[in-house]
Amino acid sequence: MENLLLWADPIAIAVFAASGALVASRKGLDVVGFMLIAAVTGFGGGTVRDLLLGRTPVFWLRAPLLLGVCAAVAVLVFFAAHRVESRFRALLWADAVGLALYAVLGAETALIAGADPWAAVLLGTITATFGGILRDILCNELPLILRREIYATAAAAGAALFVVLRVSGTERDLALAGGAALGFAIRATGIISGWSLPVYRPRPARDYPNQG
Repeated sequence: MENLLLWADPIAIAVFAASGALVASRKGLDVVGFMLIAAVTGFGGGTVRDLLLGRTPVFWLRAPLLLGVCAAVAVLVFFAAHRVESRFRALLWADAVGLALYAVLGAETALIAGADPWAAVLLGTITATFGGILRDILCNELPLILRREIYATAAAAGAALFVVLRVSGTERDLALAGGAALGFAIRATGIISGWSLPVYRPRPARDYPNQG
């Protein structure tokens, strides 16, 4: 488990980079475009988190190897994306894995930086979702966070469980595994069943009599 946790951050970035590269493939971008979208997806949420926490330089500037991970994944997808029968379906599942991992890792980073538990949950959610939002905006796609399936709620639930477990004294590996598993399970349920939260139903506005 400890070895897996050591690689958790690079794995999360690689998975999110792959989801970004899959969107780039659907848009017919060149290899440089693949690398740009992969990097934005992989680093976007963590960059926003670090800036809100006042952590400078941001995490990927302190670990340049992560840029190589993004670039390698982007090039791999550039040459292999055509082998994936449904790239959108692959995108959804790659994004779900990245969402679950980034939610708990982002929350942990916030706790280590001294954030309150509620703020750690929020920052974990931001870490997990903002890279995908930036990816979809740049590629002129409807952001996954705005689709009807559960998305940000899954990240928030995973981050919240991780924070509750850590604050209550649970070991790090169990807390990370539990939070990531919950976040992924909720997002996977949304993908498979189309489960979503209730949405606002437009209703006629109420007319008020004129008051003299």
